[in-house]
Amino acid sequence: QVQLVESGGGLVEPGGSLRLSCAASGRSLNTYVMGWYRQAPGQQRELVADMTSGGSSNYADSVKGRFTISRDNAKNTVYMQMNSLKPEDAAVYYCNARRDWPMRNNYWGQGTQVTVSS
Repeated sequence: QVQLVESGGGLVEPGGSLRLSCAASGRSLNTYVMGWYRQAPGQQRELVADMTSGGSSNYADSVKGRFTISRDNAKNTVYMQMNSLKPEDAAVYYCNARRDWPMRNNYWGQGTQVTVSS
């Protein structure tokens, strides 16, 4: 059974930084696309950033230049450095791991709250 456990969320002032971590257990996720999604109250869950096993990354336009996703396959962990945080970045952030081959798998963490407020 795969488990994804996020950490690093919290309260930060506008302009501040946070670093989220997602540690996976149960199996190696080295071949999976690992990513971060977020969901604000009353809104749909949206992709923030993801990274392939080969290291190619993809970002939502709203976070480009401010957020950086990275992964450490040896530690089965994905990170997201979030800089210059804005109030509109406040949401529950979810870690995701997915693959389509050799079978389709999609795993979610329980989420970590990020609050951006002065």
